[in-house]
Amino acid sequence: MQYEVIASGLAFPEGPIALSDGSVLVVEIERRTLVRVSSQGKVTVVAELGGGPNGAAIGPDGRIYVCNNGGMLFAKRADGTNLSVGTPHDYVRGSIQRVDLETGSVELLYDSCDGAPLNGPNDLVFDAHGGFWFTDMGKSRGTALDWGALYYAKADGSCISRAPVVLLTPNGVGLSPDGKTLWVAETYTSRLWGYDVISPGELAGHTDLLAPGRVLGPLPGFQLLDSLAVEAGGKICVATVVNGGITVYDPDGSVEHAPAPDALISNICFGGSDMCDAWITGAGRGELYKVRWPRPGLRLNHA
Repeated sequence: MQYEVIASGLAFPEGPIALSDGSVLVVEIERRTLVRVSSQGKVTVVAELGGGPNGAAIGPDGRIYVCNNGGMLFAKRADGTNLSVGTPHDYVRGSIQRVDLETGSVELLYDSCDGAPLNGPNDLVFDAHGGFWFTDMGKSRGTALDWGALYYAKADGSCISRAPVVLLTPNGVGLSPDGKTLWVAETYTSRLWGYDVISPGELAGHTDLLAPGRVLGPLPGFQLLDSLAVEAGGKICVATVVNGGITVYDPDGSVEHAPAPDALISNICFGGSDMCDAWITGAGRGELYKVRWPRPGLRLNHA
């Protein structure tokens, strides 16, 4: 694959959203912003989000919904690439935010569930009913690590619930083309979990710890999974860290890997007239790449 660098100098980019005019929305976790990258590579700040904006998606009202992890610490490696290394001193909690693209105004939608604070919301996906699933990766606190979680929430801010599944560090999340399978990537185990969706916000029979869901992986050696996107044919494309690139899982269990120029590939989205344009965020180098993908991506609900 031939990668084109669309933008550089981004501060730990994530959450790309391809828009119909050819531009791409990207969150910058370190700079705490939502930016628009034009097809010519011009970067414009859309909104100041604070904390640590991590994943983003277009909602049924046309506004941008953002998973904010509450903030992260960063350090430069010897080769000049960026690396997330912990939790900042000003961290309070995570949240779900909603952004008006026209005005740049930001509102808080959720920061807790049943009285418990959100720790580190990471990625989200809307279903056809207008609700959204989102992952909470948890938060590292020195020698301690909070467990992650999976949630379902309504876009109007009226309801949020925690799914009865046990996950260590859930990251990327996406729905199959028919909406009947929810895929969740677990970062530090490099496993991809598949859960059967039986109704909006409800998963089938995954309360038994000995039968938590269908699993693909883990990957061999030391590889970490980040955010994901789903192809129109049902394959799952997961951003992969250390072995930088996109790991493509077929639901039948087969796996292939597409290398990318950055060891810290954080996310992928699809767009273009044929949905074969892929935009990939390189968090380590702070770059946004564009590449022609061999198969069309799935057009997201409400996008």
